[in-house]
Amino acid sequence: MPRIGSSDLTVFPLALGGNVFGWTADEATSHQVLDAYTGAGGDFIDTADVYSAWAPGNSGGESETVIGSWLAKSGKRDDVVIATKGSQHPAFQGLGAETVAKAARASLQRLGTDRIDLYYAHFDDQDTPLEETVRAFDQLVRDGIVRYTAISNYSKDRAAEWIRIAKENDLALPVAIQPHFNLVTRQPYETDIAPLAASEHLGVVPYFALAAGFLTGKYRTKEDFAGKDREGQVSGYFSDAGLAVVDALSEIAAAHDAEIATVALAWLQAQPDVVAPIASARNTEQLPALVASAELELTDDELVTLDEVSSKVHA
Repeated sequence: MPRIGSSDLTVFPLALGGNVFGWTADEATSHQVLDAYTGAGGDFIDTADVYSAWAPGNSGGESETVIGSWLAKSGKRDDVVIATKGSQHPAFQGLGAETVAKAARASLQRLGTDRIDLYYAHFDDQDTPLEETVRAFDQLVRDGIVRYTAISNYSKDRAAEWIRIAKENDLALPVAIQPHFNLVTRQPYETDIAPLAASEHLGVVPYFALAAGFLTGKYRTKEDFAGKDREGQVSGYFSDAGLAVVDALSEIAAAHDAEIATVALAWLQAQPDVVAPIASARNTEQLPALVASAELELTDDELVTLDEVSSKVHA
């Protein structure tokens, strides 16, 4: 079980994304997915306070509420690591000190728990002095409601500045970073964030690990995603170079009698400092291919093949 950076949190090498809970997966289905994931050995659940404010009729916090009802029903709070994020909820925009404190406590209430294991700054707030944000996150740790802090979607320079401020003032250091990173989006992660993660002992928890479903192999023609919920996201990956990556994944998957998605996640898990890529499942049928990645070891030749073919993608 990989360890998250310099923390004492060890987790299953595949994080279950909560973005679909309360959106494309209703509460009952979400509970089934959570039961199946934990039943397969999973213990790392990733969400955010903004999920899923974008959906008609939602106002933000739906995912946390669904996870909270599952925690109460299952009694598994002590068996899982809960990661959530703040700064984007419609009622708690930004990372000012007062907002951070209120947002974290609102997340706690929705989750029905007394602590958040890993709390991310979801997006950089350049309108708030960074030191104010770093001190606010440190205060959450001092108050005992957050165990470890983390950052998501920060540039290398801003992430490094956060760490400098924390070190110089003896404040809580982030233990993880969550970047957009997958086989068809390797930059700017590999050039900018990966060296920082290595030098500062940050656990890497990539999101869009399956490129909005493109790396499952289900989008081979434009007609496959036309009019779908994720059309805008998938179309950005759709190119001859992107399809060549899917073809390579398909060949390797066939050799292992595995799903294409399983191989794509296994490649991420093999990258330095990656703790657990995030992938979501709208139903229990989608889950086995995700959790199987924890057991799949790709050969050196297969990793090289995927490195080479994916290096030709310019997303």
